[in-house]
Amino acid sequence: MNLNQLKKQAAWAALDYIYPGSIVGVGTGTTIFYFIKALSTIKNLICGTVSSSNSSTALLKEQGIQVFNLKHFSSIALYIDSADEINHHLQMIKGGGAALTREKIIAAMAQNFICIVDKSKKVDVLGNFPLPIEIIPMAISYVSKEMIKIGGKPKYRKNVITDNGNIIIDVYNLCIKDPILMEKKINALPGVVTVGLFASRGADTVLIGTKTGIKTIKKIK
Repeated sequence: MNLNQLKKQAAWAALDYIYPGSIVGVGTGTTIFYFIKALSTIKNLICGTVSSSNSSTALLKEQGIQVFNLKHFSSIALYIDSADEINHHLQMIKGGGAALTREKIIAAMAQNFICIVDKSKKVDVLGNFPLPIEIIPMAISYVSKEMIKIGGKPKYRKNVITDNGNIIIDVYNLCIKDPILMEKKINALPGVVTVGLFASRGADTVLIGTKTGIKTIKKIK
């Protein structure tokens, strides 16, 4: 099975966690494309969705799935998203699709966060995938300098404007051994909207598509 097949496998497995009449938070990315396709087969069983990006909203509407504005909710029961990397603590790097800020908001509001990935995304230490940071444009020099101080190599993501009107830098050459500490440190920098480390609020369950089927890992409470 190739990686796309493994992504599809994980996406369909997520349907088992959806309750009738629920509002489902939907993430962004290629694996979520498969999830939205899967979700369309049970769209009449759910109340609707909230979406983390304009691209996911368009896909959901294309499939005839209702999308609500997140501002009308104080919490949601379930959020389903993918990750660029995930460790054994279910902490993640996210933001390859430039939707990290809205993804982080929905994750914070969700009672249950299910992460769906193919086997290539599971790592021992985060950082091989470049760490995205959404920043206010005028802060690019300052934030880049601060990333160099901690050993990173920041690179401006060209031709990308987030749904919030900001820019993204991707930080290479990091070995993130304490994701919670680094998340707090980067988020505290002036000009940072959010960093793509989902450590303080990681996933509750990860569904990993493998050649031998779905591997499920649950967060240790």
